[in-house]
Amino acid sequence: MTEPLLVDRTDAVVTLTLNRPQAMNALDLALKEALRDTLAELETDRSCRAVVLAGAGGAFSAGQDLREHVATLGSSSGQPLDTVRAHYNPIAARLANLPKPVVAAVRGMAAGAGASLAFLADIRIGGPSTSFLMAFAKVGLAADTGASWTLPRLVGHAKAVELLMLAEPVRAEEACRLGLITRLTDDDEQVLPVAQELAARLAAGPTVAYGAIKRQLSIADAGTLADALSAEAQAQAICGATADHRAATLAFVAKQKPVFEGH
Repeated sequence: MTEPLLVDRTDAVVTLTLNRPQAMNALDLALKEALRDTLAELETDRSCRAVVLAGAGGAFSAGQDLREHVATLGSSSGQPLDTVRAHYNPIAARLANLPKPVVAAVRGMAAGAGASLAFLADIRIGGPSTSFLMAFAKVGLAADTGASWTLPRLVGHAKAVELLMLAEPVRAEEACRLGLITRLTDDDEQVLPVAQELAARLAAGPTVAYGAIKRQLSIADAGTLADALSAEAQAQAICGATADHRAATLAFVAKQKPVFEGH
């Protein structure tokens, strides 16, 4: 049986590839469980210092596997959308809170929960074929997998309402203008290599500081200035005690290039 999630390690970069190309990488039970559990392992894996999230074939992910979902709608046991609490919520939380950078290589369509996964990445690389579709309302659903939290932060409240309610596709150039894509390549074949190259650069950086920056921004987005200042003080206390900070400071004074070890 083909593995639903491919895990590739190159030095300190771990590439996670959604591997159901015959179904546009739609998220079935096996893929959701594999992604959830692998992200949990990577949280404490010190050998992993950056993550790339990609899709096999010509699409990033079409979102929830609706063929599988139809079967749950006809089942008398449980709730048809228990998967939100069991799978999508843990995946979203682990992606957002992963204490290391996450780069999404978004080639082709990213729809529904697939788009939500991309929005949880710290950086998104796209190409000419990249498009996003917040397809939830098309099947009578509200947003999930963190989209109600990420979208307003990326595009603003009013645009988030439009994208979620009208459920119209957003093509590559518009997605880049809105901030849904961080960087846009001119060749679809370069989306993954560019994402991996960027992840490798981040993996060679101050991993603890990157994790602290993610926490700071999350707190500042929803909090007050006092919350942000408190988070900054806490983050600097943690980062200031790292070997990376000490070594980089000494290197700066000596006019040398710092080498970060990730701790």
